[in-house]
Amino acid sequence: MKKIRTAIVGAGKMGGIHAKVYSKLDSAQLVAVADMDLARAQNLAQQYNCLALSDPKELIGKVDAVTISAPTAAHKTLAELFISKRIPVLIEKPLASSVEEGRRIVELSKKYNAVVAVGHSERCNPVVQAMKRLKIEPMFIESTRVSPYPFRSMDIGVVLDVMIHDIDIILSLANSPVKKVEAVGVNVIADHEDICNARVTFENGCIANITASRLAMKTERKVRIFSRQAYLSLDYHKKEGIVIKTDPNIDMVKWIREHQEKQDFDFSTVNWTEMLHIEQLDITEAEPLKVEQQAFLKAVSDSSARPEVTAEEGLAALECAEKILACVRQHKWR
Repeated sequence: MKKIRTAIVGAGKMGGIHAKVYSKLDSAQLVAVADMDLARAQNLAQQYNCLALSDPKELIGKVDAVTISAPTAAHKTLAELFISKRIPVLIEKPLASSVEEGRRIVELSKKYNAVVAVGHSERCNPVVQAMKRLKIEPMFIESTRVSPYPFRSMDIGVVLDVMIHDIDIILSLANSPVKKVEAVGVNVIADHEDICNARVTFENGCIANITASRLAMKTERKVRIFSRQAYLSLDYHKKEGIVIKTDPNIDMVKWIREHQEKQDFDFSTVNWTEMLHIEQLDITEAEPLKVEQQAFLKAVSDSSARPEVTAEEGLAALECAEKILACVRQHKWR
């Protein structure tokens, strides 16, 4: 099997993680790392025995695909460089630093018929993959993603850094245009919001309540979903979840009504959880970034395949995020 020649642009923390995963894939050959800081590029390239460059333009002609893990502000410029040469790109989330720039990337991908994937790796979390297999139709989603301060991505706030993971997942679950957005947030450490809560209403009636913070004492990544088919309580961090399905509990409702007619029946003696049809979510362990990169490389080599998250989906997440940020700016603290 011919290996796809890949390169990393941006030798920071995420660039290092991408390089590590690429080095383990049989379908990929990591040939170069590019970074404006040549010493940093050399340090990463040395670990994987590949070329180090300071100018991304030097990658043209040397690679079949590129992963862009540079700061968000550079995404559009770098994407234009490679897409215009019909070189497929995997762009770390968020797609761009603004909706306008994101739309430009989508336009270029269509113009040059180039594969563009967006690194919303949480979509590849085994919990999300397992949830996708259930094919649920959610009516309410409550998502919480909080952690201690990460000391990275200080050029963007918690919405584009952290919440956008859940925005992307929720958009894919709701599968409906956004109707209304309400949000409030506050910056504590730097110039961008560190805490945010948003309420998103979709045209199909689904409502999502999303909380993100990078000022928590511990890491928590959870979601609860109410749907016609089931109730789900999931933990992305622990990679576990439970599903309470609707139909199997119909007999329980009949049993409750029958015993309500018995005035002397003591419901406090009933073990409620034993009466529910509770299943542990069937989760197959897999490294999210590996799943993401494999889908990207398959889309590069097979025109009938598509990345896990497309440029259009990355743009939709960015558009929703910008609506949330607009609400945050409009909210006046008194």
